[in-house]
Amino acid sequence: MAVSRVSFMAVFAALVFAMITLPAAVQGQSSAPAPAPTSDGTSIDQGIAYVLMLVALVLTYLIHAADFCFSF
Repeated sequence: MAVSRVSFMAVFAALVFAMITLPAAVQGQSSAPAPAPTSDGTSIDQGIAYVLMLVALVLTYLIHAADFCFSF
């Protein structure tokens, strides 16, 4: 079954017309912006760093204190 050239052009013209006019008819709504983060993570990282440094300081003190006690 052959499609005539006239009907092909009519369908093509209708598709082009629809592609041009339909996006203008559809009024999409943009999504709401995401809320701002309450922290960017640097304060959490800094808190973890302080805790780790305190642990290292305590361990260093305990190791040196034990070394001092057993040296006599």
